[in-house]
Amino acid sequence: ADHTWDSNVYAKPRSCVSHDMKTAVCVLILLAGPGDAQWRRFGQKPEAAGASTLPREMLAAHNAVRTGAGIPALTWSRELESTARNWANALMARRQFKHRPDTPYGENLFEITGDSASPGDVVNAWAAQARDYDYRSNSCRRVCGHYTQVIWSDTKQVGCGVARGRGREVWVCNYNPPGNVVGQRPY
Repeated sequence: ADHTWDSNVYAKPRSCVSHDMKTAVCVLILLAGPGDAQWRRFGQKPEAAGASTLPREMLAAHNAVRTGAGIPALTWSRELESTARNWANALMARRQFKHRPDTPYGENLFEITGDSASPGDVVNAWAAQARDYDYRSNSCRRVCGHYTQVIWSDTKQVGCGVARGRGREVWVCNYNPPGNVVGQRPY
């Protein structure tokens, strides 16, 4: 299993070399990423929701919800991805959870502590708000703005980022053009 390496704690891995040199030497590689690092056994496959699969998985999750509502698919925006990732990293560093002020984009946030989430978990949490949206009155019984942003028909692009550390994940998705325009219906 992978072990997260906290930059404030030094943990020396146990050596795999035996005294008689008959056993193979275990090779550990330190993989560094923005804001975190992990020890990984040589030859082990990366996590399913690693940086390289995040765009594909987030886009697929968004488009599955949109397809279910009869809304055209979104495309992935690297510009929005960069904006979202930067804000997720800022929120992690500041230990905050709030929307970016004065952004020209739509924005959904998701936070989890003590566990981890997949792209599907994140988008499905937002999509679950559909139960609180009433199309006839174009209103929410409780919270439903994350759902309506996901299915907003005028939105064409999405880009998302995640920051992880110290048992916490902050997910941010940005949307262009933004949804949740007062007085308009999502579709």
